[in-house]
This record gives sequence, structure tokens and C-alpha cells, in this order.
Amino acid sequence: MNDWWREPARPLDADARDAALARQGQLTKPAGSLGRLEELAVRLAAMRGNSRPALEHPWVAVFAGDHGVVEEGVAAFPQDVTRQMLLNFVAGGAAVAVMAREVGARLEVVDVGTLAPEPLPGVVWDKSARSTANLARDAAMSPEQLDHALAAGRRAAERALTSGADIFIGGEMGIGNTTVAAALGCALLGLPGSALAGPGTGLDGAGVTRKAAVIDRALALHGFVSSLAQDDATPPFLEGVRGGISTPASPIDTGEIPPTPPLIKGGTEFEHALDALRRVSGFEIAALAGAYIACARAGLPVLVDGFITTAAALAACRLNPGARDWLLFAHRSAEPGHARLLDALGARPLLQLDMRLGEGSGAVAALPLLRLACAVHGGMATFAEAGVSEGGE
Repeated sequence: MNDWWREPARPLDADARDAALARQGQLTKPAGSLGRLEELAVRLAAMRGNSRPALEHPWVAVFAGDHGVVEEGVAAFPQDVTRQMLLNFVAGGAAVAVMAREVGARLEVVDVGTLAPEPLPGVVWDKSARSTANLARDAAMSPEQLDHALAAGRRAAERALTSGADIFIGGEMGIGNTTVAAALGCALLGLPGSALAGPGTGLDGAGVTRKAAVIDRALALHGFVSSLAQDDATPPFLEGVRGGISTPASPIDTGEIPPTPPLIKGGTEFEHALDALRRVSGFEIAALAGAYIACARAGLPVLVDGFITTAAALAACRLNPGARDWLLFAHRSAEPGHARLLDALGARPLLQLDMRLGEGSGAVAALPLLRLACAVHGGMATFAEAGVSEGGE
């Protein structure tokens, strides 16, 4: 297995950051009065290596895969919907396709592991296999399949870079993938299934209970048995979460990851994350993780979407901690476990719109906010330019 994903992420540009901070101090407004818009502009300056950043060429890559665990009755829709939605993406009828058009983003759809037996028109074919195995009964994928899925994400990031993209948004499609994302999050954080299992595409209470039980079986099978009681008590490393709402100590998303809880299976963080990705994730989630790491290595900012993509981001940061510097988080999903994943990454999302669609839709919805932050930062006059006196009293 080629461990390319262990290569260091590109450092942020400290000079561009400092210049952006200095500019913020000279703009015709009270310091800090634009709140997080100021923070976003400075972070993007450090990412883009430009004290006046702009986001003119967004790229959206939707990765698709099917999941063997669907046979356990954890999904509200049949698996054929995955293939049908790929055609809908390409035809421009899916939500993220409409949203991408509206903001001028390029949309690419990548089949990394659906049940489709042959390539679909307009869809990039980079398939590891036709669906993962049932993670409640076997490892979701082989080491070779995981290697391919991670590399498929890297190849998608490389296509974005070659096309001149200046920000990358990853989306996903796959019936059953909220179960898989929850299983991965539980394996990485030492949580029981009940902590992260949610309704997904529309499960009722009994369905969510069944989903949690399936996740617990998978965790036990693969040696990720939680040390937490099944009543879902809040462990020490999640004390920033209250009632499902992330309450970070600082209002600034610094990109610093809180301490990792003790690993259930031992070994290094890297080994633990790689094992979890192989045993209890999906091809589209592994591809997302690979894409995020590749973007970080190349210096391409990433805007992370919702619950599933945040699970992939958590795995990516465990494999390559430097990747965290390159991630911005778009929104807090209505999926109840999302706040815990965000907290584990020290992330403060930009929006809360009660979205839970996936596809990258929440990230595309947040993109105009990033552009606005850049436009205000670059376009406002300084006190000297406007002939406005600076406040000193």
C-alpha cells in the first residue's frame, strides 16, 4: 500500500495571514465588527497565499458508493436510488447540481463503488468494487480496495487543481451511508452506536434503534468496542457538547484538534484510522478522506459539508493531522450526531439551516458567505483611503 497520504500538508502562508490581519486593522469599521467574516478572510488569505483572497473557481466533486450493510434494514430507500441519483446529478436535476449552477461551480460526479455494472454517461468511473461488503458481518473493504478509494479521492483533487479550482467541495451519494459514517465516527471516537445513529433519509424511531444496534454489532465484530455505557453518557473528550450543540471555548475556528481519546484497539492514531476506514466505512467516504488530504498537500482550501463528509474529514485528520489547517466547515447538519464530529475536530461551522441532504449541498450553500468575506476584505476602503479618522477614544 502506497502511503502517499502521510506526506505533510502544505504550511499555511504566515506572511499573507499577517498582511490580511494588518489590512483588517485599517479598514473603515470598528475592529472585529464584522465578526467571523473577518476571521474567514484572514484564514483564506493564509490558505491562498494572498492577502486579498478571492474564490472564483469552486469545484464540487460528488463521490458515490453502495453499501452492503443496507441488507440489515438500515435505510429508508432501496439501493437502486444511488444509480438513479447519479443520472439525476448529471442531468442537472439534483439539488447540488442546481446549487452548483447558481454559484458558478464546476460539478463532477465520481462512481467509486456503486452497484452499477458499467460506466454511466457523464460520470467519472473510478470504482474500487461494486459496493462494500456488509460491515456488520465482514470488513467493508480489502486493503487494496481502500488504497484505490483513497487514491480515487486524490485523483479527483488533482483534476480540480488542473482545472484551476481555488476551493474544493466534496459531496457524497450512497444509500446507507449515514449508517456507515456513524460507524466510522463511533470507531474513531470510542462511542456506542446510539451516540451517532440518526434518521438519515427518513428512518423512524424504531429504525434508528435498529441502525444503532447494527453499528454496535459492527464495532464489536471489528474490535472497536466502545468503553462508554449504552446510555450515551458524555465522555471527557466531548464535554464541549451540550444537548447536541457544540459550544467551543473560543468563537474562532482555529483549526486545532482537541486531544484524541484513548484508542480502543491500541496502535497509533494513523493505524487506528486506517483500520476503521477499511472495516467500517465506505468507498465514497474513503475517497473524500483521500481528496481532503490531497487538497491539503497541494494547498487547496476545502469546504466540508455535513455529517458524512465530516466523518471523512475526521478520518483524514487522523491519517494526516496537517490536513486540518485546510478545512473549513460549512454547516451543522440536522443529523444529530454531527455536532459530536464537529467538536472532535475543534470545528465551528458557518451555518445552521437544518439541512441533512448531503451531496455537498450545505457547503455550496455556504460558499457565497466565503465569497462575501473575501469581497468585503478586499473591497473596503482603509481609513487613509477614505479620509476617515480612526477611532481612538
